[in-house]
Amino acid sequence: MFFMRKKAEMPAKASALPGRPNPVATAGNHVVNGRALTGPLPEGMQEVLFGMGCFWGAERKFWQMGEGIWVTAAGYAAGYTPNPTYEEVCSGLTGHNEVVRVVFDPAVLPFAELLRTFWESHDPTQGMRQGNDVGTQYRSGIYTTSEAQRTEAEASRKAYAAALAARGLGPITTEIIEAPEFYFAETYHQQYLARNPSGYCGLGGTGVSCPIGTGVGA
Repeated sequence: MFFMRKKAEMPAKASALPGRPNPVATAGNHVVNGRALTGPLPEGMQEVLFGMGCFWGAERKFWQMGEGIWVTAAGYAAGYTPNPTYEEVCSGLTGHNEVVRVVFDPAVLPFAELLRTFWESHDPTQGMRQGNDVGTQYRSGIYTTSEAQRTEAEASRKAYAAALAARGLGPITTEIIEAPEFYFAETYHQQYLARNPSGYCGLGGTGVSCPIGTGVGA
């Protein structure tokens, strides 16, 4: 995904754009499975937010996991500006990350499998960028909704850091924090690569397998 300015440092909260009181318009239903993007959600579902570069390709990674994924959505989180637009996020003046909201059924799809997809589908060592996409909105992040998720995410980060180091790769820069408020992205961003199968996707992993399931996991 392209950007208006290459902004590789987080803005100060006091200098962030003011935003707006109301959300930007977004799609009603998921293009691939037809489910409502904004809920209500069935009982037993869990949520997590992942930032791993351009949210077009990142969202596709998770809806393609199939059974156990209830719904996915592209959006913005971990910044300062309320109800930001895409252009504002790309300016680097909101502090937001491009993220994917993943709603899943842990009885069908363990959280560990989402973590494996996250780690193996991008390069978590690049700081405020992902490949040629540079800016604060392309940073690697896991935004958890429970203490159990956070514990498991941190354990997986430690295990994957060791696997990367063994292959001569640098330290992980992924932030793992409690999920902040999530803002849905505009309609045209939702399931973008389902609407535009030949569209841009800049995601690329390290080629190093994540050792979840061999001593790390639920």
